[in-house]
Amino acid sequence: MKEVALVMLLALTLNGCGSSTTTTQTAASGIWKAELLGGSGEASGLSFTTQFTVNSDGSLSITYFQLLTTGTCYPTSGGTESGSMDLSENTTTLVVTGTFSYSVLAQGNTLTLTGTVTGTESGTTLSGGSVTGTWTSAGSSACTANNGTFTMTQIS
Repeated sequence: MKEVALVMLLALTLNGCGSSTTTTQTAASGIWKAELLGGSGEASGLSFTTQFTVNSDGSLSITYFQLLTTGTCYPTSGGTESGSMDLSENTTTLVVTGTFSYSVLAQGNTLTLTGTVTGTESGTTLSGGSVTGTWTSAGSSACTANNGTFTMTQIS
């Protein structure tokens, strides 16, 4: 009987040594830069800088958006942006992973990015954050049926 109790106590102790995952939303707030590859014509070679706060529900409060490339699909600023970032942290390794979506609606066109976030939590902030994924553009004939991949990097 003592052996069974000892084995159960040991199992409970070892169970506490494993990794666990918690939700880590607001750590990713800050300034990010995106580089979009692929596409054609006016919806190719796009890049932008954005600043946002990640809310506790994962939605983004976007306070700044600046397109760094010019074209007829999207103005350098002045569109309507929205998005989400749902993150989890491995509390043992401090590695943060999650999903990301970001949309820009401007001039009747919609740019949509969808990807995966990775990084490391340092205290209460995300460091080395990056997002990789795919993008699509829809709307006017010059901007529709365009797609490609993107990388988004946390600047601060």
